[in-house]
Amino acid sequence: MESDLRSIGELARDSGLSVSALRFYDGAEVLAPARVDPRTGYRWYAPEQLADARLLARLRRVGLPLAEIRAVLGAVPGSGAAQRLMDEHLRRLEDGLVDARRELSSIRRLIDQRENPMSTTPAEYRFTVPARQLARALDAVRFAVGGDPELPVLSGVLFDLDGGLLRLVATDRYRIALAEVPVESVAPVGSASVESVSVESVECVPPVGRAVPAASAVVPVALADAVRALLGPAEGAVELALGAGTVHVAVGGHRIEGAALDHDYPDYRPLVRLEPVHRIGLPAAELRAALVSAATSSLPSGPHGAACEVALLTVDGEGRFAVVAPGAEADGAPGALRVAVNRDFLLEALPADAPGQLVLELGGPITPLAVRTADRPGTFSVLMPVRLPA
Repeated sequence: MESDLRSIGELARDSGLSVSALRFYDGAEVLAPARVDPRTGYRWYAPEQLADARLLARLRRVGLPLAEIRAVLGAVPGSGAAQRLMDEHLRRLEDGLVDARRELSSIRRLIDQRENPMSTTPAEYRFTVPARQLARALDAVRFAVGGDPELPVLSGVLFDLDGGLLRLVATDRYRIALAEVPVESVAPVGSASVESVSVESVECVPPVGRAVPAASAVVPVALADAVRALLGPAEGAVELALGAGTVHVAVGGHRIEGAALDHDYPDYRPLVRLEPVHRIGLPAAELRAALVSAATSSLPSGPHGAACEVALLTVDGEGRFAVVAPGAEADGAPGALRVAVNRDFLLEALPADAPGQLVLELGGPITPLAVRTADRPGTFSVLMPVRLPA
């Protein structure tokens, strides 16, 4: 009955949302009123809408994006869809907290250097990693190093020591490659009183106030190539030292060192957190053959302003994957997906040393796609899709 309806002011008071917020969510098709007065335009809400309004207020407080708020409120009861969205958002928040802790640690070091320029020097760490795995990591990211003279920071490989892992990162803005190498031991340089720390004792997310070995350096591509040549087929361990603007590498009685690029590398972590809709497992050789044999279309102005050959990756309504010509007819079935990519970029992202299974992660036509090897989940590439002319 109309007498049971709440006015917009009453719903605002009882739910914790403001009147302006309720008007916004009506316009955004998130929470529409049960009745709108045709003469005055005044909004009225049904009693059962109070629960939705209170849920909406809490979803807003935790920063859930608008599209996901709409999905939560529209989820079929008992389907589990709303709970899955909450789990995904919680993972994003936890990842953001890890990033915030890491950034605050860096900020504290910068503040120390600023306030005590004579007594504080950047942290430098010496650590060891397996030679074979470092060589494979360099091979996995080298193709993505940028060459734009306007962005000199991208003309190197980021060596990022983070607790028990060394991450190598390279990007040219259109693709990014990341590889992980396990760290065997780590210790501060020039601190004789501090023994090497076993990586088993290093936590990924330490309690507040506890120091975790962390250092990074942007290694110029020429120096990275020299390190790779030094490694050759070497076995055993490689000793590295990062920090204070320099890079030192020693293996098998040979040593190489050089200056790091004096630039802040872009924060790569948010770029590699993907939420794919489809995960396609297939042999690397099969994907390579499909890309080579499939018809492509030439895009006159692709990434870097140069022409590129575009291939179309498709997933049909039943989840079957294929590489087709860009002009192929679209599958209109629910769940079908079409993603256009720079064919040569995707070929370069396929690991040369991975004859086995790949995992291709696809999220949407304008969502980055990832290429992973089944046995090395921390080593993967992310590519931006290509927009085809209308």
